[in-house]
Amino acid sequence: MSAVLFISVFLIAACGLIYELIAGTLASYLLGDSVLQFSTVIGSYLFAMGIGSWLSRFLTRGLVARFISIELMVGLVGGFSSSILFLAFAYTQSFRLLLYLLVLVIGVLVGLEIPLLMRILKERFIFRDLVAHVLTFDYLGALGASLLFPILLVPKLGLVRSAILFGLINAGVALWSTFLFRDQLGASRGLRVSCAVVVLLLGAGMAGAERIASVADDSLYADEVILARNTRYQRIVLTKWKDDVRLFLSGHLQFSSRDEYRYHEALVPPGLAAVAAPRRVLVLGGGDGLAVREILKYPRVESVTLVDLDPEMTGLFSTHPYLRELNKGSLTAPKVKVINADAFPWLEANRDPFDFVVVDFPDPTNFSLGKLYTTAFYRLLGKHLSEQGLAAIQSTSPLFARQSYWCIVETLKQAGLRTSPYHVYVPAFGEWGFVLAGRAPFEPSARLPGGLRYLSVSNLPQLFVFPNDMLPVEAEPNRLNDQVLVRYYEKEWHAIAR
Repeated sequence: MSAVLFISVFLIAACGLIYELIAGTLASYLLGDSVLQFSTVIGSYLFAMGIGSWLSRFLTRGLVARFISIELMVGLVGGFSSSILFLAFAYTQSFRLLLYLLVLVIGVLVGLEIPLLMRILKERFIFRDLVAHVLTFDYLGALGASLLFPILLVPKLGLVRSAILFGLINAGVALWSTFLFRDQLGASRGLRVSCAVVVLLLGAGMAGAERIASVADDSLYADEVILARNTRYQRIVLTKWKDDVRLFLSGHLQFSSRDEYRYHEALVPPGLAAVAAPRRVLVLGGGDGLAVREILKYPRVESVTLVDLDPEMTGLFSTHPYLRELNKGSLTAPKVKVINADAFPWLEANRDPFDFVVVDFPDPTNFSLGKLYTTAFYRLLGKHLSEQGLAAIQSTSPLFARQSYWCIVETLKQAGLRTSPYHVYVPAFGEWGFVLAGRAPFEPSARLPGGLRYLSVSNLPQLFVFPNDMLPVEAEPNRLNDQVLVRYYEKEWHAIAR
């Protein structure tokens, strides 16, 4: 009996933390700025738990029945929380309001659980043993949830199914509590019927989880969603309209198949063609293999090392027939070695020099990505460049995020690298910026590989000319302990979105 009771505590704690993690993750996916979202969600949740704990003192009768009812409410609200939030983001303007309303409601209910359970169990255990055991299993449940969430739940089940699964666990705790505490409960038939109803509702939600996610995706994206996948690191969505396939990572457009050649021909050939003997090439990010496709047009390149955080991303672009056709099977080419790792620690652990480096990370929408645009990262990058080596860095739009772009340029300068800023027009994005960086001065090459659709010897110099509305503006360098770039970026792109 005691073991079952403390397993209940373990499961209750795990469920409570999972709902909190889901709310924070979903807010980060949809709103960006993960530090802000997790900080405010966690703070609101803990505040609500405190309110729930305080309110528990006013519950004096029928504690077991009230505990079971609260478990059912937590299961129902928490279980459908991610579904509600996805649909709210897609169909209403009230996402933030609903987000914090749900966090507060779930937090209050979770805050009621442990105090009530301890009062129910106080006759069965010595007080010091009761507190020790309940808190021990409470903390163990939190640990279990925090490990399961990124490793198994998000990549395997997704946010919608994960929430519903733990809603079912709450309902299961409620149901077996009707048997565990039957001597304190009295008539329990009505509660068991309620448990069965909640389990059926959540079961139906689990069966329709894919449909819920599809409905939300269909309204979030203008074109037909042909693939949607949650990974440990991001949400991958592919859409299609006629012959145009688009990749979105956590809601942000990464490329359109109609014009991605403009982006990748600007990213790779200007720098790679300027390196006299490029034998070893490193690609950081770029898990779609499109930059690698351009690199493999240079027969003198002997090896390409691609370091991308997400194995789901590189696996998808290595196996999906259409995506393999788009990147010309670059990720499975004999010269290419794919490593799934965080670029920052990988660079710290690796000592190999490279003749050319492509840095193709997503835009600095949050501090996790922003660290890859800091002086610390660029100094580390510079140590991996050969004496005449160059790095080509995607650097957001110098038109729509002008200060952000020149912040990246200034950061590279502060890291001790010579810079050559340039830009290109990509219809899916508008004006887009890049920077070439190295120790030696850059001279545009008069030789380019064959098969290019956009770039030519005649238009290459024009990429390095900026019109008046994209000329340099004052910006501070982006440092690891003060990521001004993320603040610049959020301010500028939010102004565009208004």
